[in-house]
Amino acid sequence: MPSETKNALSANDWAEAALAAIAARGIEGVAIEPLARELGVTKGSFYWHFANRDALLKAALDCWEARETDDVLARVAEETDPKLRIQRLITEVNTSKRASRIYTALSSASKPALVREYVERVSRRRLDFIIDCYAGLGMHVDSARRWALQTYSVFLGSLQIRRDLPDEWPASDDPAFAEYVRFLMISLLPPEARPVAQDTRYQRVARTGTS
Repeated sequence: MPSETKNALSANDWAEAALAAIAARGIEGVAIEPLARELGVTKGSFYWHFANRDALLKAALDCWEARETDDVLARVAEETDPKLRIQRLITEVNTSKRASRIYTALSSASKPALVREYVERVSRRRLDFIIDCYAGLGMHVDSARRWALQTYSVFLGSLQIRRDLPDEWPASDDPAFAEYVRFLMISLLPPEARPVAQDTRYQRVARTGTS
């Protein structure tokens, strides 16, 4: 029985529910009545916090942007070695199936324009961070940009594989995942920066990733 308490849930609860819907059903899954049923509340709870669906979508995208940029990049930036920053970023962004599904859903959405703005901003911040990592290896900015574009292209390709051929993608707790990251680091570093010492910390990051 739905709750009649309008403020039983916080605005953040609704935003997280919207993100879960995007992961499961795409942008079209952000609909007030179905979300209210899933949360076990009436629509009054929604209107206590939001004026309309667009306001909810914006709140969900704000949460997503902060999580995928501020939070992830802050953790990765803890590494002082640029090579290890690249390795940790690859591990972080390839660990969560849910995060991959959300990114794929948002990046493939043709509308609204608001979604495209968020995707472009998140992608730009990630790419700029990777460029800085390669520049930290002593590269000229043009070379750093080329290597960073290649690295980000690999990430986008991994999303496509996870969507279209999920059985081909190793689980985050599978030793094959750590081996995949190791292989990528050989492929995505210039010869003078190889090899990257294998670091078990990133295997631990992978094992604690969410699905």
